[in-house]
Amino acid sequence: MSHVSVRGGRDTRETGDTPSEEAAGRAQGLNIGWTVFSYLLSGMAAYGAIGWLIGRAVHVEMLFPIGMLVGIAISLGFIIWRYGRSPDRSQPQTETKTWRRA
Repeated sequence: MSHVSVRGGRDTRETGDTPSEEAAGRAQGLNIGWTVFSYLLSGMAAYGAIGWLIGRAVHVEMLFPIGMLVGIAISLGFIIWRYGRSPDRSQPQTETKTWRRA
C-alpha cells in the first residue's frame, strides 16, 4: 500500500522505486502522449491537405473532410500498431496449450 505525503507525491519506500525512476516513467509517458497527439494532428493535416488539393483540382469539395478522416484513420492504425502491442509479443511462445472438447 503506498502512502501519500503532504506534498501529494507517493511514498516509494514499499515499492522500491526511487523518485528519479518514478519521474523518468512519468516523463516517458508524457513523451508518448505528445507523440501520439502529433501523429493524429499531422495525419489529419497531411491527408486533409492532399484531399483539399485534389478536391480543388477536380471541383469536389467533399474530398477535404474525407481526406482528414482518412488521415485520422491511418494515424490511429499506426498508433495502435506502434504502441498497442506488448513488448513480449516479439518473442516466440515456447508453450502452446490446446483445448479439446471431450
